[in-house]
Amino acid sequence: MHSPFLRRWAIRWMYAAIATHLVVGMLLPWFADAAIFGGYHRGIETAFWGATVPAPAHAQQIWWISLFGPTVQSAALWMGALAWIGDRQRSAFAWGALIAGMLLWAPQDMMVSLRALCWDNIWIDTFALATMLPPLVYLFCADRAQAVRT
Repeated sequence: MHSPFLRRWAIRWMYAAIATHLVVGMLLPWFADAAIFGGYHRGIETAFWGATVPAPAHAQQIWWISLFGPTVQSAALWMGALAWIGDRQRSAFAWGALIAGMLLWAPQDMMVSLRALCWDNIWIDTFALATMLPPLVYLFCADRAQAVRT
């Protein structure tokens, strides 16, 4: 099922998801220790330290989260480049590369999180997969079918 409207919607959705990754990546180093993330930090810290979390452990947690921000920014840049190529060239390969990246990242990230019983990360990963994979699969299939027809 190829619809120009649906393709446009899926591409805009992907650009919005990519922009969200970019903004979150930019904000993480600045707001990693914000009060709003207190519960998230406690969950991770408790998984590793139990009830008594030493102050240096919390500082290291903030450092890791802050360091993760530039990684998310870089991933957003690469995702944006692939989405732009997929959009402009109707490239199933570009959409497939984004799908492959997610399918490489998510199971590993979820496994590491499960080992530490960090359920917040699993829910975040599940949300990312549920909101990004369906439009990517649609774009891959639609652009691949279009290429076969021409």
